[in-house]
Amino acid sequence: MNSITVIIADDHKIVLDGLKSLLEKDFTICGLAADGMELVRMVKANKPDVVVADASMPKLNGIEAIRQIKAFDADVKTIVLTMHNDVAYAIRAFDVGANGYIVKHAAADELITAIREVLKGRTYITPYIAGELFLAVRDGPDHAQQDNPVARLTPRQREVLQLVAEGHTAQQIADSLYISRRTVEFHKYKIMDALGVKSSSDLVAVAIKHGVVTI
Repeated sequence: MNSITVIIADDHKIVLDGLKSLLEKDFTICGLAADGMELVRMVKANKPDVVVADASMPKLNGIEAIRQIKAFDADVKTIVLTMHNDVAYAIRAFDVGANGYIVKHAAADELITAIREVLKGRTYITPYIAGELFLAVRDGPDHAQQDNPVARLTPRQREVLQLVAEGHTAQQIADSLYISRRTVEFHKYKIMDALGVKSSSDLVAVAIKHGVVTI
């Protein structure tokens, strides 16, 4: 059995199964997660060497999940696997501590290499965006995100925003995050104020525009 352990997270079972088949000959798969919250719990329980996470997952997206994971385990290596070749997504991923970033259509060619590279302490960036990412960083750390108001929200506010945008009720959000309904409503009020919106539908539009949720 290979000593390198990997947890994979993706909300599409066919993708999850495909990634497992791709990696299990070289690594030990110690967990498969279908959403970001499950991923965080699984990493706490299994302490893997590497996490491969889809950026767009329900309940907690991959980037926010990595932010939480890095807060309690800074050593675990994390790779974002995504449909987005937008540099702003990559910058967000690296800002929260991701060690690698790959677009999904290149996973078969790049993922094993990426895992080996991050385990050596290196950063892996898919060639599809490497040049554009270099230019964005050269132009300044905030250049690609200067129009993203979601980046200014707190981690808890981003969690609540995603759950609201996914259509969960205040009580469902409260139960999911182990907080009171009143606290959920307070967070929602603060989020709307920070984003300058007046309704839940406006919140959903902002969440979709800035990649918090996908449609």
